[in-house]
Amino acid sequence: MKYRHGFHAGNFADVHKHVVLIALIEALQRKEKGFLYVDTHAGEGLYDLRPDPDTRGEHESARGIGHLLRAPSPGGGATPTLIARYLDLVADARRRSGLRHACPGSPWIAVSLLRPQDRAVLCEWRTEAFVALRRLMRDAAQVHCENADGYARLSAWLPPPERRGLVLIDPPYEEGREDRRRIAATLQHALRRFATGVYALWYPIKREADSGRWLETLTGRLAVPALRTELWLHPRDSRVGLNGSGVLVLNPPWQLGTRLREALPALHARLAPAPSAGGWSVA
Repeated sequence: MKYRHGFHAGNFADVHKHVVLIALIEALQRKEKGFLYVDTHAGEGLYDLRPDPDTRGEHESARGIGHLLRAPSPGGGATPTLIARYLDLVADARRRSGLRHACPGSPWIAVSLLRPQDRAVLCEWRTEAFVALRRLMRDAAQVHCENADGYARLSAWLPPPERRGLVLIDPPYEEGREDRRRIAATLQHALRRFATGVYALWYPIKREADSGRWLETLTGRLAVPALRTELWLHPRDSRVGLNGSGVLVLNPPWQLGTRLREALPALHARLAPAPSAGGWSVA
């Protein structure tokens, strides 16, 4: 299973990740003082999900953001604030870009939420994606884009002068053990430089035994407060490919878990292919 931002943009894992990102940014913005946001694997920042007549099959976004936009609120109740905020940002991205099927990536979402006192550093190593990202962010004064390896460059930005920061690590997981090794080394080094920073690591749920064992080992080595939020639509050990999505948050902000427990049941209810399919957790 290869995860590329553009190919998987707007799928259920993307939706889950972005709802968590919104919750994290809003939590940091409870304080007036600014903070630094760093995205180590930024991608292009915005994706056009218009149907391709030459491509057979359904785009993954149809069962993600597409389904979320179509599905009514479960039980006819009010949409949880985090989900409503995400849908507002999708609508804003489509309005501002002029693309009917636009899907915002993490850079767009984060930068759209930043206040004047906040800053962002967006790293993308693939040159073609970086050019698109830099073009997208050309008018954002508080944003710095780098065509660089986000793992390697993270330490250069830590600790930030604000002494407050959020780092999103969302790698493609194309190199298996090497990606996991680099994630562990990057987080260990980052925490030595900036122990109070908030770090959010997205990970795929493909084989429960593998991901669970790795996360337990990782959190044990890092030895900082951690919160795991997961959303899965298929049995966690099935062979469909991407069974679920997880975000590990180190040094989680106050009440982050409470907000996610309010949003994830409704998110799961809207995205699950059947009421009994999959589940969610925040722990």
